[in-house]
Amino acid sequence: MATNEPTPTIDFIREIINRDNETGKYGGRVATRFPPEPNGYLHIGHTKSICLNYGIACQYHGTFNLRFDDTNPSKEEQEYVDSIKEDIRWLGADWEDRLYFASDYFEQLYDYAVQLIKKGKAYVCDLSPDEIREYRGTLTEPGRESPYRNRSIEENLDLFERMRQGEFPDGSRVLRAKIDMASGNLNMRDPAIYRIKHAEHHRTGGKWCIYPMYDFTHCLSDSIERITHSICTLEFEDHRPLYDWFLDELGVYHPRQIEFARLNLTYTVMSKRKLLQLVQEGHVSGWDDPRMPTVAGLRRRGYTPEAIRNFATRVGVAKRDSTVDIALLEHCLREDLNLRATRVMAVLRPLKVVIDNYPDGQIEQVEAVNNPEDPGMGTRMIPFSKTIYIEQDDFMEDPPKKFFRLAPGREVRLKHAYYITCADVVKDASGNVVEVHCTYDPASRGGGTPDGREVKGTLHWVSAAQAIPVEIRLYDHLFTKEDPGEDGGDFRTLLNPHSLEVLTGCLAEPSLAEARPGRPYQFLRQGYFCADSGDSRPDHLVFNRTVPLRDSWAKIQKAAK
Repeated sequence: MATNEPTPTIDFIREIINRDNETGKYGGRVATRFPPEPNGYLHIGHTKSICLNYGIACQYHGTFNLRFDDTNPSKEEQEYVDSIKEDIRWLGADWEDRLYFASDYFEQLYDYAVQLIKKGKAYVCDLSPDEIREYRGTLTEPGRESPYRNRSIEENLDLFERMRQGEFPDGSRVLRAKIDMASGNLNMRDPAIYRIKHAEHHRTGGKWCIYPMYDFTHCLSDSIERITHSICTLEFEDHRPLYDWFLDELGVYHPRQIEFARLNLTYTVMSKRKLLQLVQEGHVSGWDDPRMPTVAGLRRRGYTPEAIRNFATRVGVAKRDSTVDIALLEHCLREDLNLRATRVMAVLRPLKVVIDNYPDGQIEQVEAVNNPEDPGMGTRMIPFSKTIYIEQDDFMEDPPKKFFRLAPGREVRLKHAYYITCADVVKDASGNVVEVHCTYDPASRGGGTPDGREVKGTLHWVSAAQAIPVEIRLYDHLFTKEDPGEDGGDFRTLLNPHSLEVLTGCLAEPSLAEARPGRPYQFLRQGYFCADSGDSRPDHLVFNRTVPLRDSWAKIQKAAK
């Protein structure tokens, strides 16, 4: 990751690591990992964990692993594996040669389960899933022991082996840890370790018909990889005693689990189940729909990895869950794009302007700065001619007092070009203005005049003959409510019907014919845009608005002061 990004402050996780290093707990080693389940695309919430784990590994000159906890073949696909790898690389994290899969350890995990059976710490249970839930008890009532809890070690070994050989149907038996059915922590009430699932696995095919449960797999995979600090989100805090129990009972290498607050964002859902529902039901065009909070969707919309990493750093690491205003994410994005985006001109809702005193047939090139924040980005030439297009909103026939754009008798500046004055208008049969006639001041080329007169309005424009047609997609929040999951109702009823507006008939300066996905542009006075990686083609250019220019986060901060 880039060295010019904000340096993380010392947080409680780094304090723990510092103490462990001081005491030599892991011999001075720091080894972290990011362990996604390949059952969906990564979203903005995952980026916080990636940046944290990879950032710590870099800061302490340690190692960072990418491991897929692929233990549920019915929900996992190779597509998800590929997308996750692509997203992590794009974000800037590098696992080098340390790519692992929990499925790599299936044989070893099976042996660990056998060890627990031989110790009398695990048993095969014939209760149905519903019966297991009933026996489990509640937060106020202890659970009841399974009638199969005291099977002999020999019978359990035999049944477990037969489970592996495929003798029993799905859901008929599970292997459970024998811990404490009266524990105040429900995770410790004889949790399942293995379940029967006759399903093809994306890596092991049909070799296995029993699969280890997540809690069992996760901690032992960390142990096998000799992770030092197993950093996870707060929902796993209650699972830590079980994590420790498995490692201690098996007498294996013991990483340290540390929990931190997950990232919650306004106007967003972070549940992969809900995101999958949006995709499957066609509410969005796919996992990479630019309205989705997925990394793929953000990338397609025009977000940069630098902006997301900066956002993750600013959010920081906390011990309590909270919700971050999406305005902060957009603020980080604007800060980054302001430095790297080429300034161009595009007219989203064109209004024809004819400059009557400009020479017929003349085309001249005016010089435009590519980015005033970075002189090294140079300049480009833009064609100017007798007929141009401006935004419809930039003209009013009867303007209010504080309207400083084009109106009858009013003079305005054309960005990079000339001063023009409105002389006349042409209307259609309905009385709508369809064409504006103006005169220009030849002495005002470049935006100034010899007499030094000033105008209050500056308009962007495109030359009619050279402008290229483009499709523009304007995005808003996917949901109408700040917390779409707050009341526990159907989150889909809160979908924003105006989250996408598609504009056709838009016109852009000719330089945009060379636009490629991933390259940011600032359309003057309109926002930041990028070519759509899914639908844009040389013969049909499509641009997504990444973010508007108006920075609501800056206003929020100013008001707070």
